[in-house]
Amino acid sequence: MAAACSSDGTTDTADAETTETAAEVTTTTAEATTTEAPTTTEATTTTAAEPEGFDAVTAAVDAFVTDRELNGASLVVVERGTGVVYEEYFGEFEADRISLIASSSKMISSGVLLHLQQEGLLDIDAPVADQVDWAVGNPDVTPAQLVSNSAGFVGLGPDLLYAPYFCQWSPATDLQTCATTVFTTADDDADQVPPDSEFRYGGAQWQVAGAVAETVSGKTWAELIDEIYVEPCGVDSLGFINLAVVVSAAGYPVAFGGDPESVLESDNPTIEGGAHITAADYATLLQMHLDGGVCGDNEIFTQESLDIMHTDRVAAAYDGDAGGADTGYGLGWWVDRETGRISDGGAWGTVPWMDLDDGYAAYLVVEDVSDTGQELKRSIEELVHTAVTG
Repeated sequence: MAAACSSDGTTDTADAETTETAAEVTTTTAEATTTEAPTTTEATTTTAAEPEGFDAVTAAVDAFVTDRELNGASLVVVERGTGVVYEEYFGEFEADRISLIASSSKMISSGVLLHLQQEGLLDIDAPVADQVDWAVGNPDVTPAQLVSNSAGFVGLGPDLLYAPYFCQWSPATDLQTCATTVFTTADDDADQVPPDSEFRYGGAQWQVAGAVAETVSGKTWAELIDEIYVEPCGVDSLGFINLAVVVSAAGYPVAFGGDPESVLESDNPTIEGGAHITAADYATLLQMHLDGGVCGDNEIFTQESLDIMHTDRVAAAYDGDAGGADTGYGLGWWVDRETGRISDGGAWGTVPWMDLDDGYAAYLVVEDVSDTGQELKRSIEELVHTAVTG
């Protein structure tokens, strides 16, 4: 339910707990929304572009979808200054398919905070308590710590359904109320660690980050997403929901049905993992990251803001790692310390990754589990690299 993810070389412990306990949390809402899982069909490929050099990529994805009896896959590759260089849809997937992306939401959400900093409304390195009036009880925690999973709060791995933070799974509450509860409760005192001392992936710290963004801007999360991304970048399929209204069992939430309008609205969207979007629209956001923060004629981020998001913060701030010596974490991005590539994989098989040195990014979608998406990504990663760079 809470959108766990991992980059290559990390262990996705939260992902397993997510799928095992989702039914327990969403019994009531799932009864109203659950539908039958889509019927698996033999993979067929819908071709949007046929660039030279990607034949091996297409063959590998097509074979994987068929062998694993998946309902489909999407893969879009973009290049700095060029745009889309590859776009393919497999099985029953087509270009207009809207998927829930779990933790691949994190790079989008962290970007909201950086955008607000550019506007002078937020300082990501100043204590939250100095910037919003409800943030008492944790006087030293900063927004940057929240979205680098380094704030000291209990994350997803130790306890997905941690009682003091259970409001994060409640669509009936609102983001401000939930964040105030998380930030001010004394019930978590024995379980917290000092900020910037330990990497604790995911959880309610992201709800706090979203509420900070709402408070300093005077806008709802939905308004911020629309203003920062949807309108200037033309990514109309992007939006956020509270995942508890659709998750009912292990695997991809088929109750979503690819239709955001069928999902009950909530003022408490899942900030770390509640986004939905098409593959092409997500690739547009990756293109923006490659092109200096610009969508068309609209500057969304300065290069300085992008650098902050992409840099291995856990290494710089406290000489930490994100589950292994070769894995770091920025603001919403896993950092592969061996290759330098960054990624933001999700619990249901979405895997965006960027090679900033060679100027390209890829976005892979399967609607299954994290391990499936990560396995497919590993099998095609170097094929994509060769196809782009020659």
